[in-house]
Amino acid sequence: MKLKALIFDVDGTIANTERDGHLPACNDAFAQFNYPVHWSWVEYKQLLQLPGTQVRVRQALAQIRPDWTGSMLDEAAEVVTAVKRQIYLEKYVTAVSLRPGIKELVSEAVTRHVKLAVITLSHEAQVVALLQKQIPEFANAFHPILGKEAGPKYGPGAPLYVRCLAELGLTRDEVLVVEDSEGGTAAAVDAGLPVVVTYNEYTRNGRFPGARLITPTLTSFTLEQLSFLCLEN
Repeated sequence: MKLKALIFDVDGTIANTERDGHLPACNDAFAQFNYPVHWSWVEYKQLLQLPGTQVRVRQALAQIRPDWTGSMLDEAAEVVTAVKRQIYLEKYVTAVSLRPGIKELVSEAVTRHVKLAVITLSHEAQVVALLQKQIPEFANAFHPILGKEAGPKYGPGAPLYVRCLAELGLTRDEVLVVEDSEGGTAAAVDAGLPVVVTYNEYTRNGRFPGARLITPTLTSFTLEQLSFLCLEN
């Protein structure tokens, strides 16, 4: 088998974190500061087109406080986002569910000594907490975990993917990126990496040029099958 490593996105890929985790945590944070913002799932799905919680929060604050300067909005959005992150860790990380087929695929990878890694827009502490709560028996198998602290996921040359490949010590034709979104797929393809897209409720209508495989879930695939379909065929 040619496949030597899986590089996962997290939100919407490993777990259904957006509706059951990040959304209610955002609403709780707004309420804590008495901001009159309470997103519905329909609204939040549209906001997911924006890159990251702080950008979404800033946009909401700009709508309710048009008198604030840009720096005031930046500061307030940063504070709200920090509180939201803590609420997510303390209250909601146990409420989310894994995407279908993820636990089985991770288990097979560990058994077959296929490396596991993460590249995400989320903070690394959120990723670690999610793995420890949802798949504790495999949480320590993920390395590296490259989140928001590691730098931008998107951008020319997709530097996080290049860095991850170097830390894994593998070549581009030995790894497979697992993504759910257009942006993540485009970044991995830009880095020259093969991608399997497991789309979800809010990314199912996306365009994923360059993806080797597009599927609603990974429940029907073994590592051998993914290797054959995405790396060897």
